[in-house]
Amino acid sequence: MPSLQTDGWGTAGESCSVSSGTPTLVALEEILHSGQTSCNHVDEVWPNLFLGDMFASHDRYGLWKLGITHVLNAAHEYIHTALNTPGARIFVHCAVGVSRSATLVLAYLMIYHHFSLVDAIQKVKENRWIFPNRGFLNQLRTLDINLRKERMHESDGQIT
Repeated sequence: MPSLQTDGWGTAGESCSVSSGTPTLVALEEILHSGQTSCNHVDEVWPNLFLGDMFASHDRYGLWKLGITHVLNAAHEYIHTALNTPGARIFVHCAVGVSRSATLVLAYLMIYHHFSLVDAIQKVKENRWIFPNRGFLNQLRTLDINLRKERMHESDGQIT
């Protein structure tokens, strides 16, 4: 049976699945609604990793001033490979820079830096307002649940 949470999420209700520890879609949306709401054309959301919109992706001078060496139009392996290149700075974008590209950055942090979904959201929101659509958010929840299971098996010495 899911736990009930009356504080921290803003409303009473199911906060997460007991089996997965991953918050519900509603709880995740409440996290996304909280905190910083500023959103520039481009923001640094992790060291040398930038998230933004299509406008910034076409501003070659602006990207040059930021030292951007790689541009990804809304994939975690590419981000990881590029960030392991000395001096690389990666700009991930989609049309608005709050849903599609944010989902890719969140997945990257979850896969390569072992962030939980909530921790990844909070880290990115420190520097940029994001709001992945419900479909992407649900896919991120599934990824979070699967990564937790995989890491739990790895820590038990099992191979998945």
